[in-house]
Amino acid sequence: MKRACLVLLAALLPPAAAAQTPRLIPAPREFTAGSTNPLKGAIAVTADANADDRFAVQELTAALKARGAKVVATLPAPGRAFHIQLLRTNTAEAKQLLAKRKLEFSGAMTDEGYVLISEPQVAHVIAASAAGIFYGAQTAAQLVTGHDGAMTVQTGVIRDWPAMRWRGFHDDLSRGPVPTLEFQKHIVRTIAAFKMNAYSPYFEHTLAYDSDPLVAPPGGAMTHEQVRELVAYAKPLHVEIIPEQEAFGHLHHALKYEIYSQVAETPHGHVLAPGQPESMNIIKRWFAEIDSLFPSQFVHLGADETFELGKGQTKEAVTRDGMGATYLKFLGDIQTQLRAQGNRKTFMFWGDIAMNSPELVKSLPKDMVAVAWNYWSTSGFEKYLTPFSGSGMQTWVAPGVSNWSMTYPDNNTALKNIQGFVRDGQTMGASGMLNTSWGDDGEEIFNQTWYGVVFGAAASWQKGESSIADYQASYGLQFHGDTTGKIDAAQQHLMQAHVALGKAGASGHDFLYWVDPYSPEGMEIAKKVRIAAPALRIHAESASVLIAQARRLQPNLREQDALDAMDMGARRMDLIGMKFQFADEMVKMYAAATDPARTTPVTWIDLADISGINGRLQTMREAYVLGRELYEKSWRAENRPYWLHNVLTRYDSAVQLWWNRSLMVDAARREFGRTRKIPPPERMGIPASMPQ
Repeated sequence: MKRACLVLLAALLPPAAAAQTPRLIPAPREFTAGSTNPLKGAIAVTADANADDRFAVQELTAALKARGAKVVATLPAPGRAFHIQLLRTNTAEAKQLLAKRKLEFSGAMTDEGYVLISEPQVAHVIAASAAGIFYGAQTAAQLVTGHDGAMTVQTGVIRDWPAMRWRGFHDDLSRGPVPTLEFQKHIVRTIAAFKMNAYSPYFEHTLAYDSDPLVAPPGGAMTHEQVRELVAYAKPLHVEIIPEQEAFGHLHHALKYEIYSQVAETPHGHVLAPGQPESMNIIKRWFAEIDSLFPSQFVHLGADETFELGKGQTKEAVTRDGMGATYLKFLGDIQTQLRAQGNRKTFMFWGDIAMNSPELVKSLPKDMVAVAWNYWSTSGFEKYLTPFSGSGMQTWVAPGVSNWSMTYPDNNTALKNIQGFVRDGQTMGASGMLNTSWGDDGEEIFNQTWYGVVFGAAASWQKGESSIADYQASYGLQFHGDTTGKIDAAQQHLMQAHVALGKAGASGHDFLYWVDPYSPEGMEIAKKVRIAAPALRIHAESASVLIAQARRLQPNLREQDALDAMDMGARRMDLIGMKFQFADEMVKMYAAATDPARTTPVTWIDLADISGINGRLQTMREAYVLGRELYEKSWRAENRPYWLHNVLTRYDSAVQLWWNRSLMVDAARREFGRTRKIPPPERMGIPASMPQ
């Protein structure tokens, strides 16, 4: 059917009176807002007979269906469907549309840019490349919002293209959680929808090597077949899978084995010893397999935090030549040796060690990419980049989502760090961003990190400094489909829960979740947490309430597993405050029961609020049991079973701690019944007083 006829068949939707700026992620570079119109009937999506563009049609169709829209493959009778048309810039119709609107499709837009013209009856996505068509289609999906017959389409004109060539996410697969292949596909598909084009799995020991089969844990590593499947899945989504295999430090899970003892800088440590021939042989074996599996033009060598260098086998070399020279020589040797065996990829490395020897950086090959990382600052990033950019080397910036070792990610830190580092990276000529997630304590749940992940996508696509406020007003709508604003409000309550802890001099570190408040360390921490506890708990509980309300009002919200993980995190934050409040209350209750100056008779009821039906100790036990159940549910929604019981053991230990205390207090109550005496609190594992 001719396009002229297709336009005539597009639905005529009633216009809305006022123009408004839609909430899009990333925010387009140029946008002239039109009206917001009711969507009645179906949506028809069409494109030319190009394999890449047909795939974009399929993805747009899936995205629209996920938003609750009815999508049809061909245009029905006039007035029955809204039409989204994907066009290449070299077609006559695209040229005509651009000319009519006096829109320029500039050279900067060629690789990934697009024009989107959204009118009441039809939306046109125009691009020169498959990637541009795909990204324009994803934006078109975001223009459709609402639920259950109350959907709308935003009109307007967009010209959009990325500020940074590479926009990636780094996923730690080596500190505990190892995602299922299906969840990795979900990550790739989701970041692609928000216009990211790189996914970098991080390996220390979780890529199964044929050459060194002992290193990878059974059930806890990506196989060759899984890698190939993920790479194939990502390709049409315009996502490059960039492998990172640590090639210097962070290799304890290999070096703990005795067969690798000769290459360890220190016995069973973390760092490969430069100068040992077998060290380079291991690297060559691993990266030969990587080269055969990953077609990406990049491969990441890691090489960060080599703290043990110079403390063992290289002590003499470091004393003679210096730390920087020894480190940089080995890094350069790795590239030389891999090049010699035919590896033609662009090698990336973390910049934290080399940046301290800027005069020696010039000795590195100029075709390497230095990835500067900083996860906490909001400015002052020059020192991380100039040692490399000044020597003519390409740089990427690596902010972080601040999830590692946290009860719930600290998005106050994450959003400001991402905003500042990406902004300054663009100014200083960085060609890419690699937003990072780490699993330092093995407990991290990826589904809790989306808030930081998606903001990284926005910041690296958008030019200059991305607005945190605009993002916060858009996230719930575009990620979950929440039109009420409740999910956005819940995220901000969780950020305020972290603020409450910070004001008291504490943090949201998950150690606070596990620590016994009656241990010496716990009693010191209590001085801070008791100040924060009321506000901490109100914010955490408010988040849970808002999540539940949003789900009740809109049962078809997207990313339900992420909402589960968010609620689980809110409940973990709440438990921190509750635990320290209860610890104080139980000490006061026991002290009142055993106070020599007491004028009223002591009864068994005096201990019932400590241990009894709905006693504080029972409540603590129940809270950790529930926490275990919710945590395991979130884990299994995204990860393989591998490593899970390392975390569940911590829950079991916490449950046992509070259960044992309740048994002791129950015994004390029975003892009182026999002797009319209450034993001292120390016998119950309860201190006589808490330090203030």
